[in-house]
Amino acid sequence: MPNLSPKLRTLVGAARDIATTITARTAVQDDRDARWPEETMRALREARLTALNAPIEVGGHGEGMVGIVAVTEALADESASAALCFAMHCVGTAVIAVRATNAQRERYLVPIASGEHLTSLALSEPGSGAIFFYPETTLEPTATGFRLDGTKSFVTNGSHADSYVISTAAVEVGDELEGVFSCVVVDNDLPGLEWTGQWQGLGMRSNDSRTMRLSGVELPADRLLGARGDQLWYIFEVIAPYFLMAMAGTYLGTAQAALDEARLHVGTRRHGHSGELLGQSSVVSHRLGEMWTRVEATRQLIYAAAAKGDARAPDALTSILGAKSMAADTAVTVANEAMTLCGGSAYRDNSRLARIFRDARASHVMGPTTDMLKTWIGRALLNLPLL
Repeated sequence: MPNLSPKLRTLVGAARDIATTITARTAVQDDRDARWPEETMRALREARLTALNAPIEVGGHGEGMVGIVAVTEALADESASAALCFAMHCVGTAVIAVRATNAQRERYLVPIASGEHLTSLALSEPGSGAIFFYPETTLEPTATGFRLDGTKSFVTNGSHADSYVISTAAVEVGDELEGVFSCVVVDNDLPGLEWTGQWQGLGMRSNDSRTMRLSGVELPADRLLGARGDQLWYIFEVIAPYFLMAMAGTYLGTAQAALDEARLHVGTRRHGHSGELLGQSSVVSHRLGEMWTRVEATRQLIYAAAAKGDARAPDALTSILGAKSMAADTAVTVANEAMTLCGGSAYRDNSRLARIFRDARASHVMGPTTDMLKTWIGRALLNLPLL
């Protein structure tokens, strides 16, 4: 792991302790039953790790993108789903914090900093798919604030979060607000907010990514984040950088877990007829070496991109796009190679490696997809607008 501050190393150590003592114990059942990782999330709150990205002024740790990468990598070593649940809370925290009013600071950030509040993102919709930055959920002004109507899909943490950052579109026709997108924060107990179905995914089975229905939800005016029309600013200045770094850390941890499983298998399993380790085969050791090289190169890119993001370097966004796309490619490739090296034992009884393999595959389809990210990188290199 690249150099981290002493404070961040302590936080990462606490996360790793939770992952090895709590997450590892429940991950199999969570995956089998599509069960939200309640014990892990409770431990993260009690350890105040959910205050990771909350501002220091409200009692948070004040960490940035390097922090979210380091902690999600540690958690994903035991459960990519648990890492994703934590990550979406951290991204939501960063979004609320960047332009928080005094009221929003007291209502959301102070309890987040004390470990008493969990937030999440609700951006994707059935009609937009990976193009989550063009919402159809409507935000209509009322005498006291706003009315929300629409459907959000794949909401990580489902009904377990206390609040959600939601993207919306204005409904006024014929004025300057037509087609304007805004972000709001919505409490989980408001009338008109309902959940449908249960999450049953191929992978990432315990993140409870359910569908949210918003039917005439009345929202006070002070739940608007920033100003009306700020959504695209939030998307590319805050949500995308933090979200992509959170995903990069999660899938880096997933790739490392797959590599560790393969290394353990070929480094301890012996052929019955000769007594030789599987890893003594030059083909096997060569493939293991390729996997390590890919994971380590990805790690260096991810942490460098996160550091650029925290420093607000001019080329930060391009590096961040590349970090997430490379993390996805690496997670899928390394998990696939690990399945091959571990042979039949990887397929038996839904092994740990099989779960890692299923979780890794989600990296390519979670918006922005890997293809979208690489397209944006190319456009950025040509000085073309991303959209």
